[in-house]
Amino acid sequence: MRHPLLYIILIYFFAGCNNSPDADVSRVAIAKAGNNYLYADEIKNIVPLNTPAKDSLELLNKYIDNWIHDALVIQKAENNLTDEQKNVEKQLQEYRNSLITYAYENELVKQKLDTTVSDQEIEKYYTSNASDFQLKDNIIKVIYVKVNKKAPNIAKLKQLYKSESPKDKEQLASYCHQFALNFYLDDNSWLLFDDLLKEIPIQTYNKELFLQNNRYVEVSDSTSSYFLNIKGFKTRNSISPLSFEKENIKNIILNKRKLQLISKMKEDVYNDAANNSKIEIYINDKSKK
Repeated sequence: MRHPLLYIILIYFFAGCNNSPDADVSRVAIAKAGNNYLYADEIKNIVPLNTPAKDSLELLNKYIDNWIHDALVIQKAENNLTDEQKNVEKQLQEYRNSLITYAYENELVKQKLDTTVSDQEIEKYYTSNASDFQLKDNIIKVIYVKVNKKAPNIAKLKQLYKSESPKDKEQLASYCHQFALNFYLDDNSWLLFDDLLKEIPIQTYNKELFLQNNRYVEVSDSTSSYFLNIKGFKTRNSISPLSFEKENIKNIILNKRKLQLISKMKEDVYNDAANNSKIEIYINDKSKK
């Protein structure tokens, strides 16, 4: 069947779905709910072409059932709400205005916003607002290596992960790429301590105390060994370091620029209209009488 929808409509039509006196006589009524009618031409795109007849009928029946439920609820609302409550024109206009304004502001920002933020700007903002960057979590600088318990030359690994020698650091990186199950060697970046705890089976009831009293940590589970060199840490409620907040500060600065750009646009639009006599206010100032 190349056009199953036509076949289904004919079934409905010849099965007794005749138009009622108040229906549009030029159209085939498929269903009625209260005073509302659903017509065949309104459902012509509901069922995709080449859909089997059984599936087509099921889709159509489901659509008709949903339409009846929705139509009856709308009619119930129409009968029980005041005219003021049913007047949604103002809300629709306000919603349309907000969407148009939002789209225009986004396009303005896309075209005009300067997205270059220098390190000097970031540092200046951080220095001026340091109290705003209080840590809510513990953070650490760390070297971390996870290996299988049967990995080769673990004794050498125990020396390398503690060493500050550039040569040893190179050897450690080489070892990790060959044998480590997981590793992190960027000791210049800050990490959330809680994120690290998801990777290493450290048991502690006081995270701050643990950080203050441990530099090198070696733990194991049933299959793996973990080696941790804590190069630095800051506990929660202390001031977050600039390097940890850099991206956050950049976003703050860009957002401030965005708000300033939009504010200036609104002011320019107003001034332009005022200068071209496009603004009139019709309010009687009784105090001048």
